[in-house]
Amino acid sequence: MLQISKIHSYYGQAHILTDVSLEVNAGEVVVLLGRNGAGKSTTLKSIIGLVRPASGAVVFAGTRIERLAPYRIARMGLGYVPEERRIFTDLSVLENLEVGRQPPRARAPTWDFEKLGALFPNLREMPDRLGGRMSGGEQQMLTIARTLMGNPACILLDEPSEGVAPVIVDQMAEAIRGLKAAGVAILLSEQNLHFAMEVADRAYIIEKGGIRFEGTMQALSANAEVQAQYLAV
Repeated sequence: MLQISKIHSYYGQAHILTDVSLEVNAGEVVVLLGRNGAGKSTTLKSIIGLVRPASGAVVFAGTRIERLAPYRIARMGLGYVPEERRIFTDLSVLENLEVGRQPPRARAPTWDFEKLGALFPNLREMPDRLGGRMSGGEQQMLTIARTLMGNPACILLDEPSEGVAPVIVDQMAEAIRGLKAAGVAILLSEQNLHFAMEVADRAYIIEKGGIRFEGTMQALSANAEVQAQYLAV
């Protein structure tokens, strides 16, 4: 579904990502773990085109995309949920969702408000509420729901559990499991190892812009040395 091969990305003269490779298979949840500043967000931005890799390849559904504009990548069925949320605060929940609407696409589930309400019950109860009057966790749900209105086959989630209440984190984990059951492939960046253990099939750990570990969640759970070296605060 998604393959990243030996990408190098820069911010100006700063070399942020070095030889990063990873893959996400259809219907799989993969987590990119690492401390703050390790390169997680830059990896996702390099995939969706907000940061253009200097070298390496990004392949989505069999097509090279590392030189495409973000809007073209999104129209191919790759969704992106930024850490900053970026909802329209002066639009209602329904209006925010309409902004993200795209036509149905082959080999990907089609979403509408009814299906999204089953995935995010909080949103179902507030269709007319303005985005600016929602809690941070509700805004995070709305951002994911708006991305799903594009009917993506794969989505990139940047720190979905960051800065939201524990009860919302639990609901977010349930929603991610629901997305996987619907057949959506997911790559999420996270610092929260406990959250990642609840939702992911496999993990990559990034540190100083390079991949330091790759394996199943079971393998990571059993490897206290790797956790202490790369994930402990």
